[in-house]
Amino acid sequence: MGSGRQMNRLLQGDVGSGKTLVALMSMLIALDNGYQACIMAPTEILAEQHLQTIMDFLEGMDIRVALLTGIVKGKRRQEILDGLLDGTVQILVGTHAVIEDTVQFARLGMVVVDEQHRFGVAQRAKLWSKSQNPPHVLVMTATPIPRTLAMTLYGDLDVSVIDELPPGRKPVVTQHVFDRSLPSLYDSIRNQIRQGRQVYIVFPLIEESEKIDLKNLEDGFEVLKQVFPEFRLSKVHGKMKPADKEAEMQKFVNGDTQILVATTVIEVGVNVPNASVMVILEAQRFGLSQLHQLRGRVGRGADQSYCILVTGYQLAEDTRKRIDIMCETNDGFRIAEADLKLRGPGDLEGTQQSGMAFDLKIADIARDGQLVQMARDEAQIIIDDDPLCQSERYALLWRRLKELRKTNINWAAIS
Repeated sequence: MGSGRQMNRLLQGDVGSGKTLVALMSMLIALDNGYQACIMAPTEILAEQHLQTIMDFLEGMDIRVALLTGIVKGKRRQEILDGLLDGTVQILVGTHAVIEDTVQFARLGMVVVDEQHRFGVAQRAKLWSKSQNPPHVLVMTATPIPRTLAMTLYGDLDVSVIDELPPGRKPVVTQHVFDRSLPSLYDSIRNQIRQGRQVYIVFPLIEESEKIDLKNLEDGFEVLKQVFPEFRLSKVHGKMKPADKEAEMQKFVNGDTQILVATTVIEVGVNVPNASVMVILEAQRFGLSQLHQLRGRVGRGADQSYCILVTGYQLAEDTRKRIDIMCETNDGFRIAEADLKLRGPGDLEGTQQSGMAFDLKIADIARDGQLVQMARDEAQIIIDDDPLCQSERYALLWRRLKELRKTNINWAAIS
């Protein structure tokens, strides 16, 4: 940020490794230099959590922070928009609402995009037009990207990694159980709650089978109420009204309920240090990075935490490998490498989310990591040697690159 050039940086770090604090320190540098800063998160729950965390860190400091989401309307919304235009709102925390045309800044100098894989590149690009000079950009993810894929996907971004957790955290113990063992699992849950802990129970909710999944969750919730009559339960899923969802979440955060029954709506941004057990039902229906994100909801306090993956007895070989990897390691980067090998990298520039990438004619990213690294290093040498693209030595290269660039939009420039 002090180099005189625009920063473009990807910050990777496991859940709970301190990315929000790094983001806040970066935003404060912008404020010190007379600029505004903005942090964009994919869900209202996560945006509100960021707001709370930032307000806690800034307690006693004269800094105006505002929250802008879809539910902020009327007079309150207008006050925030006016504050952004006259520069009195210094840090804006928000969801997709931040990229609407009506949201204009006096002097935007720093943009942070959290859980960046949840946003399309075109959406992220909209933030660039909010400032006369391109702002510094920090994109963050807790879904680790294998180094080889990061270099290919984000060749124009510098990559920073936080590869350790704060001191005092114990690794989460992950176990795989079959659904016929549920009665003994329920006994273990009772023991944990009697020790003062809280528990997540997650049901799958997949778009293709949404109606059936929601019914399973509703039915499952009723069954769990009968299984645990002595405890209080909350229920959260994405189809609930935001206010109802927030109220149920808040009960769990405050400790008024001991068990939170939910879909993957809790995958990002829910921080309850007292929750020590994550039970994932039908775990075979989740991808590796999703399982890893969900596991990251526990282990946020000093107590030993557990993640229990529940499946039926018959599993496909790929599924069994996924479950085994989750039980073997808590290292998000190892999990990401395994995920890449199992599923393929998807479409690198962001329309296809999984499966093999067909835009690479020869290379296999999972296998050819070193080759990708060498190619990137070579490209960097050429750019340093001929930054204005004028040298005869590289004329053929630059000409070919321009031809290729005519045929597609350069999304990489705004990753």
